[in-house]
Amino acid sequence: QVQLVESGGGLVQAGGSLRLSCAASGRTFSSRTMNWFRQAPGKEREFVAAISWSGISTNYAASVKGRFTISRDNAKNTVYLQMRRLNADDTAVYYCAAGPEATWPAREYDYWGQGTQVTVSS
Repeated sequence: QVQLVESGGGLVQAGGSLRLSCAASGRTFSSRTMNWFRQAPGKEREFVAAISWSGISTNYAASVKGRFTISRDNAKNTVYLQMRRLNADDTAVYYCAAGPEATWPAREYDYWGQGTQVTVSS
């Protein structure tokens, strides 16, 4: 069992930065691909970024590539999403999700966090 708790969301002006964290419980974190998704009001949940269990491989949605960076610290059971040059289109609830063990890329997700709100004011 893995529990995921996101934090770091908030209100930021356009052009600003935020760093989201997702803290995981359980002993299998370091063997799972970790992912960030987001859901804006009235829209479907969309993929944002993923990182392999070793941290060597990453993948990004086209809309965030070059602005967002995903990273992880397996010693702290935490995955991060550094977000830069934020704009109004980045306003959403951000979720982290854990993929199956030893699977890259993940195409299904075993565990989800409760989400953290990011609001970008223009």
